[in-house]
Amino acid sequence: MSALSTSSGLSARKWGILLVLCGAIFLEGIDVAMLNVALPSIRADLGLSTGELQWVMSAYVLGYGGFMLLGGRAADLFGRRQMFVFWLAVFLVFSGLGGFADAGWVLIVARFVTGVAAAFMTPAGLSVITTGFAEGPERNKALLVYSGTAAGGFTVGLVAGGLLTAVGWRWVFFAPVALSFLILVAALAFVPKSPRPDRSGQRVDVAGALTITAALVLIVLAVERAAHAGFVAGVGTSLAGLAFLAAFLLIERRSAEPLVRLGIFRNGSLLRANLSAMLFAAGFFGFQFLIVLYLQELRDWSTLQTSFAMLVIGVDAVLSPTLTPRLVDRFGTARVIFGGLLLAVVSYGLFLPLGADWSYAAMFPGLLILGLAFSLAYGPLTIVATDGIAEEEQGLAGGLLYTAFQFGAALGLSAVTAVSVAATHGRSTAALLDGYRAGLLVPFAAAVLAASISAFGLRTPRGGEPAPPVDASGGRTDLPVSG
Repeated sequence: MSALSTSSGLSARKWGILLVLCGAIFLEGIDVAMLNVALPSIRADLGLSTGELQWVMSAYVLGYGGFMLLGGRAADLFGRRQMFVFWLAVFLVFSGLGGFADAGWVLIVARFVTGVAAAFMTPAGLSVITTGFAEGPERNKALLVYSGTAAGGFTVGLVAGGLLTAVGWRWVFFAPVALSFLILVAALAFVPKSPRPDRSGQRVDVAGALTITAALVLIVLAVERAAHAGFVAGVGTSLAGLAFLAAFLLIERRSAEPLVRLGIFRNGSLLRANLSAMLFAAGFFGFQFLIVLYLQELRDWSTLQTSFAMLVIGVDAVLSPTLTPRLVDRFGTARVIFGGLLLAVVSYGLFLPLGADWSYAAMFPGLLILGLAFSLAYGPLTIVATDGIAEEEQGLAGGLLYTAFQFGAALGLSAVTAVSVAATHGRSTAALLDGYRAGLLVPFAAAVLAASISAFGLRTPRGGEPAPPVDASGGRTDLPVSG
C-alpha cells in the first residue's frame, strides 16, 4: 500500500476518483461565482436590460434546481459514471457557447442548458462517492474533501471572475471549458464504469419532474414579487406554486416508478438535513448578496476589492478537509452541524447593526466566523443526508440535498431582495442602509430556524450515528422486512 493510502485511509485509485469528482464540483462553484462578477460587463457589451440580465442568472438556477431530482433519479437508472461523463460534456459545450454569445437570448439559453447539465452531473458525481466509498470514516472523509472543494470553488471564482472580466467577460465562459475538458479526460481514465442497472419495467417520471420544477419556480417568484407586485398577483403566484406542489405529491403517490419515493422522508436524519440545508443556503446566499451590494453601492468598492474582502469566507476550503473530519470523529455529525449553524447565527447577528462607514476590520470577525460555520455545516449535512440510504437510491438522496441547497439559495435571494426593497425609501445613504439592515434579518432568522431543526438530531446516540439502512421499499435492511 502506498504512503498516500496509508496516511489517509484511501487508496491511490480512490484518490484519483475523488480528485476527478472534486474537480467537477469545483468547476460548478467557480462557474457561478465568476458569472456574478461579470454581469455588469455582460450587460454593457450586449446591451441587456435589467430584466434580461436577471435571466442570465435565473436561467441557470432554474435549470439546475428544477432538474436536480430528475438528475439524481437518472443516475440511479442509467448509470452514475455514464450520466456524469455525458453531462460534463454537455456542460463543456454550452459553457463555450455562452462565451460566443452575441445576443442576450443566446446567452440565456446557453445558461439554462448549462444549469440542466449541472443538475444531472452533480448528483451523479455525489452518488459515485456514496456508492464507491465505504460508509463510515472513508466515505465521511471523501465527502468532507468534496464539500470543501465545492466551497473553495465558489470562493476562488469570486477572485478569478474579477481578474478574467478585466481581460474580457467572455473568458468567464472560456475558462470553464478548458477546465471541463481536463476533468472529462481524467474522468474517462479514473472513474470506474458503473454496472449496467436493471431497468426492466422502470421509467423516468417526467410528469413529476415538470410539476416540481414549476412549483419551486413559482414559490420563489412569489417571494421575489412580494415587495413590488400587487397583493392579488402575489397570492395568485403562491397558490399556483402550491397547486403544482400538490400535483407533484399526488403524481408521486400514484406513480409505480416515482421521481421521489415519498417514503424516503421517513428517514428523520435525511429530512432534518434537507430542511437545515435549505435554510442554511438561504441565509448564506442572501447574506452574500446583501453584503456585496453594501460594499459596491453604498461604499463604492470595486468588484475586485469586494472579491478580496469576501475571500476570508473561503477558509472553509481549508478547514472542511482538515478540522471538520476530526470534529465529526470526536463529536458526531449532529453536534458538528448544530455548532456550525450556531456560528452562522453569531455571524449574521454581528452584521445586524451594520454601519454606513464600517471598516473592514469591523466586518472581518463576522466573515471569518461565517467561513468556519460553512466548514462545520456543509460537509456534515452531506453525510447525514446520504447515510442509511439504500445504494439504489443514493442518486435520489444526492438530488434531494442539492435541490434543497438550490431552492434555499433562490428562496434566500428572493426573500432578502423583497425585504430590503420594501424597507428602502429613497436612494440616500440612510435609506439604502435601512434596506440592508432589514434584509439582514432574513439570513439571521433562517440560521436560527436551521439550528432549531438540527437540534433534534442531538437526541440520537453520539449526536450523529447514521440511521439504520432503508431499502427502496421503505424497510430497514438490518431487520426482516415485515410489510
